[in-house]
Amino acid sequence: MARRAVIIGAGIAGLATAVRLGRDGWDTLIVERAPARRRSGYMVNLIGAGFDAAERLGLLSALTEKDLGVLTTVLVRADGSPKFTVPAAVAEAAVGPRAMTVFRGDLEAALFREVALYREVATDIRFGTTVTAVDQHPDGVRVTLSDGTTEEADLLVGADGVHSRTRRMFFGPDFRVDFPYVVMAFPVPGDASGSAITHIGPGRTAAVVNLGPERSSAFVTYRCADPGAELSEGPTAALAGAFGDVTIGLPATVPDDAYFDRVSQVVMPRWSDGRIVLVGDAAWCVTLFAGHGATLALTGADRLGQCLQQHGSIPDALAAWEADLRPEVAKRQATAKRGMMQYAPPTRFHVAASDLMMRAITLPGVRDLVRRAIERQSR
Repeated sequence: MARRAVIIGAGIAGLATAVRLGRDGWDTLIVERAPARRRSGYMVNLIGAGFDAAERLGLLSALTEKDLGVLTTVLVRADGSPKFTVPAAVAEAAVGPRAMTVFRGDLEAALFREVALYREVATDIRFGTTVTAVDQHPDGVRVTLSDGTTEEADLLVGADGVHSRTRRMFFGPDFRVDFPYVVMAFPVPGDASGSAITHIGPGRTAAVVNLGPERSSAFVTYRCADPGAELSEGPTAALAGAFGDVTIGLPATVPDDAYFDRVSQVVMPRWSDGRIVLVGDAAWCVTLFAGHGATLALTGADRLGQCLQQHGSIPDALAAWEADLRPEVAKRQATAKRGMMQYAPPTRFHVAASDLMMRAITLPGVRDLVRRAIERQSR
């Protein structure tokens, strides 16, 4: 008989887990509290291990159509006057050929289509549904859902993100480490110039990516004393307060479905308990400052399936999976501090130093060094 998994969360990690387990012959049920698939989000980079995992999961064909390519980056002052430009060719040479950039919503759509290949026989997705109770026993888990049904499964996967209810229900403390920053991403009208207009100032970054109608977006992040207070203001008021003096095409009103959240990591001593396991940001959120969140979600799901194939015992498989993946996660989480300096440099001096480094990337010799550094970090 096919083994069965209940997966909580229909984001990148949950869908990727369903794809991998479905290919391995598992029956899967995905439950998602949202009423429908979310379509917004910021851009994500798939480089190195992330690109490889996307290829193994059968996503490259669909993602190639949505690849945003490498953009020309124009660094500007707050008043919009240009500082300097990093041509797309420079960035392309730095990252190498096995890389792509896509909107998070497009990555989730590709995963959703791949999951649909198994829906006739093996995969069910229930939106507007949550887990209300779990009874774990030696042979499996009994999962009670908010729609009144009860499901028997061999494995329960919590892939419900940085604010994971699964983590709080079954692993004790929240294990979330909040930083004094917030982040926002949302679509904008934009133009078709293929450029990223970016302002980096003390404690903040704002960027408008111009790729034409329905493909342009804004991304901002900034340091603040009380992220909770910023969130309570709402995205429009928060954007005006932090970037009201920045003239790079940010709108006066932010859409209601904008991604707007505090910046947090999740640092846990273990990611599984018996037949319950956390995957993706629910287990190890590294923050956008560290990058590689989508890469780790895809890689984690792919390697989880691999370990479940290799080990007859599910707890043994989960232990082997965590031992294999944890060093990589720890390395990414450690890079978050460097990312904070990049996205929210503390002083004007740090902004100038960042500008100098970015100018240096345009030099051929430095460009090669950057590419090799990216390749090492992406392994």
